[in-house]
Amino acid sequence: MNVLLLSMPDSFEHMPPVAIRMPNGALTSLAGNLDPHHHVAAADLILVRDRVLDTVEQLLRQHMPDVVGLSVMTFQRRTALRLIGHIRQRLPHVRVVVGGYDPSLAPEAYASPGTGVDVIVRGEGDLTFRELVRSLERGASPASIHGLSWRTAAGRVVANPDRAVSRLRQGELALPKRSARVFSGYTMLGRPVDVVETSRGCTFDCSFCSIIEMRGRNFHTFDIARVLADIADAKAHGARAIFMVDDNITLDVKRFQALCQAIIDAGLNDLDYLVQGMTSAIAQHGATLAPLMRRAGFRYVFLGIENVLAEDLAFLRARAKNLRREGGRPVGNAALEAVEHLHRNGMFVVGGLIVGNPEDTRAAIDANLTFARQYVDWPYIQHPTPYPRTPMTRDFVERNLDVSDRLEEYDGTTAVVRTAHLEAEEVEFMRWRAERWMKVRHMPAAFRHDPWFVARNARQMFVHTFRGSTWRTWAGLEDEREAFARYKILRRQEREYVPAPAAPVSAVA
Repeated sequence: MNVLLLSMPDSFEHMPPVAIRMPNGALTSLAGNLDPHHHVAAADLILVRDRVLDTVEQLLRQHMPDVVGLSVMTFQRRTALRLIGHIRQRLPHVRVVVGGYDPSLAPEAYASPGTGVDVIVRGEGDLTFRELVRSLERGASPASIHGLSWRTAAGRVVANPDRAVSRLRQGELALPKRSARVFSGYTMLGRPVDVVETSRGCTFDCSFCSIIEMRGRNFHTFDIARVLADIADAKAHGARAIFMVDDNITLDVKRFQALCQAIIDAGLNDLDYLVQGMTSAIAQHGATLAPLMRRAGFRYVFLGIENVLAEDLAFLRARAKNLRREGGRPVGNAALEAVEHLHRNGMFVVGGLIVGNPEDTRAAIDANLTFARQYVDWPYIQHPTPYPRTPMTRDFVERNLDVSDRLEEYDGTTAVVRTAHLEAEEVEFMRWRAERWMKVRHMPAAFRHDPWFVARNARQMFVHTFRGSTWRTWAGLEDEREAFARYKILRRQEREYVPAPAAPVSAVA
């Protein structure tokens, strides 16, 4: 069968495509776990954001797919549904499959025949999608495939039982098939970049996180030999930087240390590595872990600081993973110690903070922004966002604090909830005004590591960071809120990747 896999073009504000264009690792994992006789094309639409519809139409003509699969996050739902409408108009009988966080946690959003969706893959898709394609090839019913919701001939959606999460045992999942990609140009500050996962899952229950709702509280790891093979394959396909996309790689620090040493021993430490980590683990083990990470090639660490105020950590249910401990007893926030370990060993901190929680005052937000200015190299400051089925969503709804149902704005940096003390727009304005200068401050460090890229793209990066501002802003002839208002308009325009289809569509009967 011919299979076309698509990831959406919608991007995060903190990952501007001029500097960061990450591939969707799920697409190549799906491709790698299909039976080899199928023809699979994987297209990350982040690389063609200015010509999405024309590109997809070309891919449909070129590959004539029997199955089109779309990976979708909540803020990408509108784009995905519009795109499905256009796909249906061009190939009315193609089977349309959706998967990822949004279809898994909100399958009801794709249940109407008018969405054009035939099948919903819930949870991990590697094995579920393989079984689905096998059933389509045989013309068999998908009724026995766990992890699927599928549309009957009568148009009703049937939800099969959930699939148990993969334990990632040796040989259970094949390596990603990077050769299935139809585009090139994935970059991190000009360096070819790829993604690798070494584990899946997390045992914490942060109120803002979709992972627990997606797969439960568990943690499973790939064999280190498989991880090294995956890194080597990414390198063979041109990668010079690797983002380890694990949900929480620092849950098992001894294993992470072993992985770092294995990277060194295999001579794969000539790549730049990016990773996400817990403050508590890095604070507690940083004296030995941080030097080893640096020797292995780790350069940027996304640190889940979440918040520097204890009361906000309680709301976020993130206190346990951000505690500093001595003798097994909690003695305060671990963020500062973790940052110091990383900085002492020449790594940069991408500071993950969440501001705009229900009881946040102006002073509370300022405290977090002040911490970020002083200790964070690259800000990744977000607003609490009520994603489907998360505990946070229930809290905001019950307190009547949610202010927007425009899901395309659920990108983490658009404030869609207010606090008990501040309107949503004021929360967003405070973050926007502060973090632009934090990003500029990192430019010299980026220049030292990637001088040619920064020299060529500095102007474009600066314009992106300060879009909405004009000479009047810089001259002090207008209030910054006017620039912010223009920025909001520009941001809304940027989200229009695909026009609405001209006519309604329906799923295949």
